[in-house]
Amino acid sequence: MNRIKYDSELIKLITLFESMTGAGVKDCIAGDNLTFIVEENEMGKAIGKGGANIKRLESALKKRIKVVEFSSDVLQFVRNFVYPAEVAEIKNEGGTITIMRSRAMPSMGSAGGSSISRVSSSAPWRRPRRRASACPC
Repeated sequence: MNRIKYDSELIKLITLFESMTGAGVKDCIAGDNLTFIVEENEMGKAIGKGGANIKRLESALKKRIKVVEFSSDVLQFVRNFVYPAEVAEIKNEGGTITIMRSRAMPSMGSAGGSSISRVSSSAPWRRPRRRASACPC
């Protein structure tokens, strides 16, 4: 198994994320955007109420941030990673992961580079808020 090497800048980003959110980080992918992979069951803690933690981090770092929840189940982890893209099926055949797109999903292209960033560029925590309706009392 290959070992992952972090430079001091990436370690600072992980430390900042953990200190601002209280969530444990398993990995971080840096580029134009930042993707933090958080421990299982810590997604809510990482995002914060109404996305407050992510908004503060994006403002401080001047970068878009995506948070992905780790799963020991490889297929679930891939589904978490490509969210919000709608996939019809994810298969693991002999160590090769195959993602079958749904008809509504635009093509992801090859899995070699910029095509993946298109899929992962949307942050999963940005969901429309529901407004409370006024009481007809």
